[in-house]
Amino acid sequence: MVTALKINGKTHQVDLPDDVPLLWVLRDEVGLTGTKFGCGVASCGACTVHIDGEAVRSCQVALSDVWGDVTTIEGLGTPDAMAAIQQAWVDKQVAQCGYCQSGQIMQAAALLAENPVPTDTDIDDAMQGNLCRCGTYPRIRAAIHDAAAKLKEA
Repeated sequence: MVTALKINGKTHQVDLPDDVPLLWVLRDEVGLTGTKFGCGVASCGACTVHIDGEAVRSCQVALSDVWGDVTTIEGLGTPDAMAAIQQAWVDKQVAQCGYCQSGQIMQAAALLAENPVPTDTDIDDAMQGNLCRCGTYPRIRAAIHDAAAKLKEA
């Protein structure tokens, strides 16, 4: 069955079974490989994207259950015009191996959209489902605070 999805502002027509996870639609059908496969059971956060601004684990959202516009890491900004959270990630040198970072950034962007001045506790609560095997959690927290400050100035 052909399904129309709006991803990063562009409409895509995909002809896939309804039960295909959004993660595989994004990566294999649409070619947006910034969203990563980590665990497949929504426990690690590597596959986090936004649907209508809500951070969700794309490995657990079936194509037929997508309820709105999808934003992936590729839709947040570009190398020449990064979103504040992406720039903060670079400035704070958050990434070590980098594998989990797109999911981390997407989760952080959703947090800042909902809570523009988060406390450490707010950040820890929002980010607890996103795992980083390299343990860059202090830099993640610092980058979120930095992005919040930049967004407040803007």
